[in-house]
Amino acid sequence: MKYAGNVGMKWLLAVLLLGSCATTLAQEAAPRQPEPNTRVPHGVLRYAPSGFPDRIVASPVQDAGTGFAVAWRTDAKVDAPLLEIVVAGDSPDMGEPRRITATSAALKTENGSAHHHRADVDGLQPDTLYAWRVQGDRTWSAWHHTRTAAKASDPLTLIYFGDTQNKNVSLTTRVVREAMRHAPDARLALYAGDLVSGGDGEDDNEWGEWFEANEVLPTSLVVAPAPGNHEYFEEFEDTPQERRVLGAHWPVTFALPGNGLAKAKRTTYWFDYQDVRVVVIDGTSALDLGTAKAQAAWLDQALASNPHRWSIVLTHQPFFSPREGRDNVPLRKHLLPVIRKHKVDLVLQGHDHVYGRLKSPPPVFVVSVTGAKQYRLSDEARRTMRPVAEDTQLFQVLRFDGPRLRYEARTATGRLYDAFDLVDGGERGKQLVERDEDRIDERACTRAETLKGRADRCWE
Repeated sequence: MKYAGNVGMKWLLAVLLLGSCATTLAQEAAPRQPEPNTRVPHGVLRYAPSGFPDRIVASPVQDAGTGFAVAWRTDAKVDAPLLEIVVAGDSPDMGEPRRITATSAALKTENGSAHHHRADVDGLQPDTLYAWRVQGDRTWSAWHHTRTAAKASDPLTLIYFGDTQNKNVSLTTRVVREAMRHAPDARLALYAGDLVSGGDGEDDNEWGEWFEANEVLPTSLVVAPAPGNHEYFEEFEDTPQERRVLGAHWPVTFALPGNGLAKAKRTTYWFDYQDVRVVVIDGTSALDLGTAKAQAAWLDQALASNPHRWSIVLTHQPFFSPREGRDNVPLRKHLLPVIRKHKVDLVLQGHDHVYGRLKSPPPVFVVSVTGAKQYRLSDEARRTMRPVAEDTQLFQVLRFDGPRLRYEARTATGRLYDAFDLVDGGERGKQLVERDEDRIDERACTRAETLKGRADRCWE
């Protein structure tokens, strides 16, 4: 009996082992499937608005040393809620806060009816840490901390992100966390457009995922985004009346400065942050809606009045595209001469889902990507840009300190990919100094096609 029992036990173990191996082989043999753009299953209301305030984001005003603006969302029962703000203190009793009444705008989406609110805060002291919170339906948000901009001569750190766009919670979250780990002193975050993908009836879910992926960043830093083509949509698509229209989320999701071009009032703006003037232009409007010439005249005025040492132009579509088949001629024809005339230091861009820095500054033109969608480089980009990268999620940290600007592009795991300094030599102008130490080798896509079978992309 003992022998028979041992034989039976060995037989059972062999069957289990073979079954386990068969399962493993079956799992290995099963083709890998692309994951959906959001994690929200069909029919699930993951991001429905409620009486609790959410999607809270601070953005810069024209003078970031004296104020900022805040946008947030609730359900439609909340109208004209309050923002409370006070100088942050070490005691939970920080004193009597100042109260500001917000304006409210309605938006109906696949997740229901919501009110989006905006409060503009002015009269603040420079380089001061403020605590603030926003109101919902008989409830309040947490107290958040935001520091106003310091004087021009003080050091400044900012973060620049390329397109986030796809699978934000799944794959953008880790990049945002790594960026904040590498730049804990950052006060400003720039986003180069296509924050979401848009379409397919999931616009609101995608915006919900964008805020979830960014976690505490939008309430700890001030956020300045450029609009991308995916912030627009095609109205009357496939009809003679088809036209490109700004999506309904953009005007209410962020509380941006209102100093833009009249023909692109909600998508162009500028602001000063310490010793830097940032000007945001709308490439989609310039290329598809015919505003390139008008934006150039407006950009000329915004740059001509710049009293600061540094200037940045933030836009979505690149002036020099690193992707095959894209050539944004109106940007170079109308806007590029203005950028060169005023000796802009950096042009920060997205759209093409690769990394590339043009070899021949000034100014320095950079294209980068933060999100999951990854394209392939053109042969021209490989000849004219250095460094370049495919199949790489990145973030960029910029540090301004007097006459020196230090730029670093880092991968999703924090590894240094590109680095240089711009040094202001006064009458000799600004010189670019390459920093080649500790960079990792150039990254290229090794996949023949995406999981969806597209050979013109690396990942989607």
